[in-house]
Amino acid sequence: MFNYRKFLRYSFIPGLIMTIAGLIAELMIDGSSILYISLIITGSILLIIWILYLLINKRNFWQIRSTQTRTNALVSTFSLIIILGIINLLADRYLDSIDLTENKIFTISSQTQEVVKNIDDSLKVWLFVKTPNHKDKELLENYRRYNKKFEFKFIDPDTNLGLTKQFNVNSLGDVYIEYKGKKQLVQTLIQFNAQEPLSEIKLTNAIEKIRRNYIPTVYFLQGHGEYSLEESHEDSIFTAVNSLKNKGYNVEPLNLITLPKIPDDADTIIIAGSQRKLFKQEVKALETYSDQGGNLLLLLNPNIETGLETVLEKWGVQLDNRVVIDSSGRGSLVGLGPVTPLINNYGNHPITKEFNNGISFYPLARPIDTVKVEDVEAISLLIAGEQMWAESNIDSKEFTFDETQDIAGPFDLGVVLIRKINSGTRQIPQASSSSNKLNKDSLTTSYTEEQLGKKLSEKEVKETPSSFLKDTEVSSTPSETMETDENSSSAEENSENTIQKKSNVIQSRLVIIGNSMFITNNLFNQQLNGDVFLNSVQWLVSKDDQPLLIRPKEAKNRRINLTPLKAGLLTFLTLVFFPLGGLIAGVMTWLRRQ
Repeated sequence: MFNYRKFLRYSFIPGLIMTIAGLIAELMIDGSSILYISLIITGSILLIIWILYLLINKRNFWQIRSTQTRTNALVSTFSLIIILGIINLLADRYLDSIDLTENKIFTISSQTQEVVKNIDDSLKVWLFVKTPNHKDKELLENYRRYNKKFEFKFIDPDTNLGLTKQFNVNSLGDVYIEYKGKKQLVQTLIQFNAQEPLSEIKLTNAIEKIRRNYIPTVYFLQGHGEYSLEESHEDSIFTAVNSLKNKGYNVEPLNLITLPKIPDDADTIIIAGSQRKLFKQEVKALETYSDQGGNLLLLLNPNIETGLETVLEKWGVQLDNRVVIDSSGRGSLVGLGPVTPLINNYGNHPITKEFNNGISFYPLARPIDTVKVEDVEAISLLIAGEQMWAESNIDSKEFTFDETQDIAGPFDLGVVLIRKINSGTRQIPQASSSSNKLNKDSLTTSYTEEQLGKKLSEKEVKETPSSFLKDTEVSSTPSETMETDENSSSAEENSENTIQKKSNVIQSRLVIIGNSMFITNNLFNQQLNGDVFLNSVQWLVSKDDQPLLIRPKEAKNRRINLTPLKAGLLTFLTLVFFPLGGLIAGVMTWLRRQ
């Protein structure tokens, strides 16, 4: 015989289970279902029946002290849950998230934020994957938070063949961006049957590239022992070159022995780590290029004669053969010796404006000195601190400061220079006779790189494009007779226009750093080394004085490799043992109190 009283007494148990199960299923799974709604309704009815039963048949039940205590605890618990739910809802809707990870991997970088904010038309990201990754979705949501014109959509290639064919998708996991009718592949998420996360660096670089109407060209001078641009070479700057390509630059080698002149599409020429002296015709070509508004990035190691002195003289730059020593001892904390200065003091310039106290380091660096030259503005970029000096005696077993021969810090290790050039003439004003001299006379003693290698351990050493501007020839054909004052004034206006055209001023830019090793493959991605290089190139090419930002950082690999036995044991402990132990302890405590 069915005991309805017993059923009513314990109806809260199935009611509670059905209600919670229906709510969880409704919240966790996209789209509503009759089954889930039925569970919620049925469970709620059972709970209401149980409450009515207690109110009618168990009036004394509410007067029992234990009932009141339990009811207060239950009401307090539900109140706390509701309050926390409201706080989370408000925080999710109105407040920014706080990222406590080491590299801020859940917060897009300041560079990405600026790139996304500057999107002026609809930009859409298409991800051709069968199963969307929630981390990729979170990253894309972070992008969209800064600009509603940024959109994204996950596409199943098997069910949407039209879009798959339209984008010419070749592999499962291809990610494309579409902007103003242009389509570009960003990344292939599935490699070797494993799905990798969407990269913020690749996506941001792709956005920058697809929005740019012009592809700037950067040339690397070759033929004098400079670093190789190829990945296969041991002594290479392939990572730096590849980073420029990923940002949308056209990177080409330049050999001035085989070319009669510098190409007209050269936006910037980079000389990185020359080990031999340039030929006179090469120096002359670079000098002409600079005099016509060209931009140069010079990364020059100490004790190497490059032959660029005549070019640098017009800029007021004087090279010093000393080697920078860092006596602060900070380098030893990260395995670096005293000949690798750690720089955390930067000049007030767009290249380094967002660096704050970040670190960059430069093994075997030379100081850069400047003297005052007319129409040239010099700005410090990398500043050596007071605990550094420029050492003249590199043969010494122990480095000690000699005030008679060495230069005490602070001094510049990198300098940015802007030169104003009259476009109507090729001649550039020479240095004024009142230019300041160096603190100490530059040493004439030269050490080869091989000699330095013997003295120092291997651990210590480890966009408007600017192209050639043609001379502006302004010719006027004056009237043979000037019968009226109007003709005379017209001639005067033509004369004024001629003078104005001749006095047009253009800018030539130069970034010079007394080190080149910091952009090699092993060091490029360390700290801010790569940012110094990439920001320098971007400033030279774009001629933009807006602050240049730090690149996005990828998450570091913190994965723990476990054997199958240890992985199984960890799974058992976390999913079975500890939860079951807590449940048993709770039941035993409840029975004891009964």
